[in-house]
Amino acid sequence: MLSTTRLSASRASAHHLQCLARSLTTDSTTSHTVLTPPLHISKPETNKPRQSQLYPRPRPAVPRQRQALPTLPASFGRNQVLPVPDSTRALLEDIVRSFEAPIRYAFAYGSGVFEQAGYEKQKDKEDRPMLDFIFAVTHSDHWHSINMQQHPGHYPLHARVLGSSFVSKTQELGPGLWFNTFVPVKGVNIKYGVTTVDTLCADLLNWRTLYLAGRMHKPLRIIKDDARVRLTQQVNLTSALRTALLMLPESFTQRELFSAIAGISYSGDPRMVLPAENRGKVENMVSRQEDQFRELYWRLAQGLPGVRWAAGSKSVEQDTSPHARAAHLKKLPEELLKHVHQRAEGRGPPREADESAYWLRIAGDKELPSILDSEITKIVRYPATVQSLKGIVSAGVAKSARYSVAKVSKWWKGTSFSSSS
Repeated sequence: MLSTTRLSASRASAHHLQCLARSLTTDSTTSHTVLTPPLHISKPETNKPRQSQLYPRPRPAVPRQRQALPTLPASFGRNQVLPVPDSTRALLEDIVRSFEAPIRYAFAYGSGVFEQAGYEKQKDKEDRPMLDFIFAVTHSDHWHSINMQQHPGHYPLHARVLGSSFVSKTQELGPGLWFNTFVPVKGVNIKYGVTTVDTLCADLLNWRTLYLAGRMHKPLRIIKDDARVRLTQQVNLTSALRTALLMLPESFTQRELFSAIAGISYSGDPRMVLPAENRGKVENMVSRQEDQFRELYWRLAQGLPGVRWAAGSKSVEQDTSPHARAAHLKKLPEELLKHVHQRAEGRGPPREADESAYWLRIAGDKELPSILDSEITKIVRYPATVQSLKGIVSAGVAKSARYSVAKVSKWWKGTSFSSSS
């Protein structure tokens, strides 16, 4: 009986995830599915008398039975699984497996995983691009404690002295990441950021800082998957697509769409002002990763109203009427919408007066693209600045200097390539 109850609870929870995914990533006007919350399994009542607290009898050892975790359909989010060469895949998986601390979700990203224009000359050199990873864990303090025991050299001296609690507290600042950089693993140098699954999913859904969500707008290779992250990542990708559509005209190319999406997380990033990132990074990325971007976003676009993007076409058209744009606007992430509402105050009748007219007024504003760009910049700037400053603490002075020099060198090579091409 209990196993039947657990199975029912698992199915109900899985159904809840699937319904939530459909409601957040599409604009269905006919579905009225009621979301069923996971069933609560209560403890069986017993009529046995309570034992004396003075001389308690030993409790019998009862094997702990774990409830099956809900799963998503195998086809859900298949656009997120981007192929890489077998040698790259094997290396990435081998690196992640080398960590004894439990990792719930892991992905690799950047020029070391997917090709970018301007860095071809580095392929045959020993100083190949550093591999970038993000690890999402359940409890960061516990994770760093285990990882410090296994890999003490990954952390600077002061972090090892102050312990895992210091690392986890520092990690919580800004966008919620701790980076270990210039770490030699399996014959290559890697940089890996550690965050919690809760922090990651919150940013993917709400764009609280756009630091993690912005990185996941671009092609990445999932190494360890998690149902909750895959669901919220699908929402994040749809949000990026809606935002880009609101910033683009009636007709445009798919490359213009991908550039608009890739550029979201660079708005307000202080590194783009300094010689730390190539000014042509977005173009370099999109020009060599156009197929991966299309895999991420083409199917999602088919579920959005007013978007016309044929299977074999690189041209995109959309309905730019206020009603169509309002449908996108209403479903933008919470943090971005909050900023948009603040800008709308005092520029017309309040939302409470006539909500329908309120949305149509904002959606029909010709300044909406510049408003979105300005407000995204505000969201990104502070957490990105904090994370850049945290790099001195997490990497130490020596590694921070080395990382900065490498970034400037990469910027210079990218700039030279752009000017010569």
